[in-house]
Amino acid sequence: MSHRFIEAIDKLTQRFGDKLSTNMTVRVQHAHTMTWLDNEPSDAVLSVMDKYEVSDAIKICQEYGMPVIAFGMGSSLEGQLNAPRGGLCIDMSQMNAIVQVNNEDLTATVQAGVTREALNQYLRDTGLFFPIDPGANATLGGMVATRASGTNAVRYGTMKDVVLSLEVAMPNGEIIKTASRAKKSSAGYDLTRLIIGSEGTLGIVTEITVKLFGVPECIGSGICHFPNVDMACQAVMTTIQFGLPIARIELLDAMQVKACNAYSKLNLSETATLLVEFHGTDTGVVEQATLFGEIIADFGGTDFVWDTDEAKRKQLWAARHNAYHASRALRPHASGLSTDACVPISRLAECVTDTIKDIEARQMIGPVVGHVGDGNFHVMLLVDTDNDTEVAHAKEILERLARRAIDMDGTCTGEHGVGQGKRQYMNDEHGGALAFMKSIKHAIDPNNIMNPDKIWL
Repeated sequence: MSHRFIEAIDKLTQRFGDKLSTNMTVRVQHAHTMTWLDNEPSDAVLSVMDKYEVSDAIKICQEYGMPVIAFGMGSSLEGQLNAPRGGLCIDMSQMNAIVQVNNEDLTATVQAGVTREALNQYLRDTGLFFPIDPGANATLGGMVATRASGTNAVRYGTMKDVVLSLEVAMPNGEIIKTASRAKKSSAGYDLTRLIIGSEGTLGIVTEITVKLFGVPECIGSGICHFPNVDMACQAVMTTIQFGLPIARIELLDAMQVKACNAYSKLNLSETATLLVEFHGTDTGVVEQATLFGEIIADFGGTDFVWDTDEAKRKQLWAARHNAYHASRALRPHASGLSTDACVPISRLAECVTDTIKDIEARQMIGPVVGHVGDGNFHVMLLVDTDNDTEVAHAKEILERLARRAIDMDGTCTGEHGVGQGKRQYMNDEHGGALAFMKSIKHAIDPNNIMNPDKIWL
């Protein structure tokens, strides 16, 4: 640790006392832990209670040139939490107040440490809900940082679609508000969407105002099976192109179904499977389900069953949200490497099937699951990191997937973010636009203290 960083920690200790920790175990816990990327802990971890503490901490770090990394729940997958240059990790999880709910306007304002489940629990008696649901119970601040998505994205959009305004602590410690609660505005640059997806490289989000939605009158969930992944993807493409207002449509390949059966104690047919959900009126849900059944029949879809039983629905989606842990349990002693890509819906079947062929050709274990209604899918490679051949195969599969998606006019990451894990693909995906991104970063954070070494090399 440099002398200046030691001075910074001394000053932080004077300001924050025992809220600041330099304990190695705490520091490791607050760095990257979710995949095989190396853990690179910060020099100290600060647990904050309000935006003023965030501001003061950033001002001290700015004075000493010390990097700042924000931490929510620690569920990011691409090394966003690592501190390759050392620095201060600011733990936002105690900033978990729900500031305001405006039922009439269908909005809520929350601190950055509020989790999606906590918000929906708070809203349970209002007839409203927050729809963005990444697999982990992430904080909304973290979901803003990575432009998170989830199973409901096909109908309700992603974080960029539901965030109205942000309060952000900037690199100089100043706290700004990016917009109002109005549903639209033509006034000035769209700073809200500049911050969304910036992965903590431009500032630290302290407060978020989001759109809420009415709980549907009726919710129907269902499941169906296909001879192979290609046929399942073709059915998804036709469903979306037909304009069916489906709320959720999730793909699980045979390996992922096997994992979910074992982990969640299910008894599903271990073949390519779609999990679906319909929202609307009683009559509307019946119409949607009937039409969906007709569509999938043309692609070999079988055993389609659906109902409105809440307990069954929760069991089904709990199993889907536990897919990460279910996959890891297939090979408990291996390292899990979760990756994602997103392509235009017309290229989905090709991208998924070619990726599975790559995995099978190298005799790897890599369950596939996806929010396929918007062309986004995930692969969990299970790798023995002591086996050089497996590591080489895994790296090859990941690179082929990322470049395949980009070549299909898609993206190397639909919702995980870039972090450290996908920096090498940014130039291929963005070309000359990457230079302008770097210019924005330099203008806002000239000393490069906000989560450095992320998004690009």
